[in-house]
Amino acid sequence: MRALALDIGDKTIGIAASDLLGITAQGVETIRRTSNKDDLKRLGELVEQFEVKTFVIGFPKNMDGTEGTRCELVKKFAEKLSAAFPQVNQIFWDERLSTVAATKNLIAANVSRTKRKKVIDKMAAVYILQGYLDSTKGVY
Repeated sequence: MRALALDIGDKTIGIAASDLLGITAQGVETIRRTSNKDDLKRLGELVEQFEVKTFVIGFPKNMDGTEGTRCELVKKFAEKLSAAFPQVNQIFWDERLSTVAATKNLIAANVSRTKRKKVIDKMAAVYILQGYLDSTKGVY
């Protein structure tokens, strides 16, 4: 059983999965959003493939810790996830600066702007999931 991190945006959903021991996070893919139905269908395939036990959902709080409109959008999608996958636990994880950290690492690795744009959401999901895994020490 694994954890799957979701970095939910308007146009994409970045996906990362834990290893079987719950120690490391690996980027899986970036879903290009077309409709909730299609998004949930692809997520269902990933839930089955990775035998997902927990969704770690990036929660985009404001820098001052308050919840804004982005948090409300994420909560609404999480409700759809809960209805579609009632067997999968959900954890909201503070994702502040995850995209910034991912961007800095990709720049440091000399990844071109075009390539960064294609993988940034997946990398942000890796940061979200790794933070969660580090906090649980493999017990989730």
